[in-house]
Amino acid sequence: MYVSHLSLTDFRSYHQVDLTFEPGITAFVGPNGQGKTNLVEAIGYVSTFASHRVPSDAPLVRAGASAAVVRSRIVREQPDGSQRALVLDIQLGSGRHNRVKLNGSPSRSREVIGALRSVLFAPEDLSLVKGDPDGRRRFIDALCVQITPRLASVFSEYDRVVKQRTALLKSAAGFRGAKLDLGTLDVWDAKLAELAARVIVARHAVVAALTPYVAESYREVSDDQGAAQLTYRSTIDDEAMPDPGPRPVEAVHADVLAALERVRRKELERGLCLVGPHRDDLVLTLGGLPAKGYASHGESWSFALALRLASYQLLSHGPVAGTINGEADLWVADSGPDGEPVLMLDDVFAELDVKRRRRLASMVADARQVFVTAAVPGDVPEQLTGTRFDVLAAEVTRVE
Repeated sequence: MYVSHLSLTDFRSYHQVDLTFEPGITAFVGPNGQGKTNLVEAIGYVSTFASHRVPSDAPLVRAGASAAVVRSRIVREQPDGSQRALVLDIQLGSGRHNRVKLNGSPSRSREVIGALRSVLFAPEDLSLVKGDPDGRRRFIDALCVQITPRLASVFSEYDRVVKQRTALLKSAAGFRGAKLDLGTLDVWDAKLAELAARVIVARHAVVAALTPYVAESYREVSDDQGAAQLTYRSTIDDEAMPDPGPRPVEAVHADVLAALERVRRKELERGLCLVGPHRDDLVLTLGGLPAKGYASHGESWSFALALRLASYQLLSHGPVAGTINGEADLWVADSGPDGEPVLMLDDVFAELDVKRRRRLASMVADARQVFVTAAVPGDVPEQLTGTRFDVLAAEVTRVE
């Protein structure tokens, strides 16, 4: 698959821009602050319906405008070798639900997630290694949804249940010493355990599938400077353990219920939901030591980059084995000849030395479609010669 057209209206710094692309390498070149990242952010939004820079859509609407429109044309190859074009229109407005059209027909965002697969590496990804667990949870959840779009509703419903249950716990904490009817809490426990089990099973399966790709990507980008490893630490376990392999969702469900029972008194005292995937973490280790706090700046950059490159490899090659609803299920990342995602590298090469630039360029040069941003043309390695657009003051010009 690849993006053949992108049109933006009142998106970020752009009042109006229309761009046409081909498969291969496309570079957006220009000084910082001119709008390069806004372009790859828009492509990423088409894929995930979320920004990698901000948690809400409001900042994506140009100052003074009431709404923004992102329109893209996605070309997907069919099993018989023919090509099919999908035209996706997304209208974003502050305080309103998005309006989505697929080939002119109104659709829901959850129905079109997966129309475009993408992997974006950006400077913000350094927080995957150095930052809090929340960023790592978002990373693995987003990858789960790219592999299995129907999981988007599971994650959304789980977040809703956590909020409702937390509100009830806070209310109960205010009664200190009073006798309460906790039957309602039992109901929320059951609902949380049901959804939590599905989230945990999905995460375990994806982490297990992703780990070998991370190890190989880190070896390549770092020139074999250490062994990178992922483990999933769950609040229903005592410590981070290697993935135990596929487990029936019922078994995990029972573990979550048991963990909730163990911590109920603490939860009532503190008014917090202390067990569940919203408190889990993806533990990154390098050479047997935690990457956070031990890895150098360069090692952290390489690890963050390896996570994205591994995601690209997993989405391209798959599949991922797991269980859902107690039945064996196969989540296939590669949906056919068009399974390879669009790859975006936002201001990556300026942070890498010459050797790492060359290694990274050789790793991605043969990808179906790659978007690169750079402050100056010299930051783009020669191996990634392709189409170039100059970006200055939100004006985009193709360089012939």
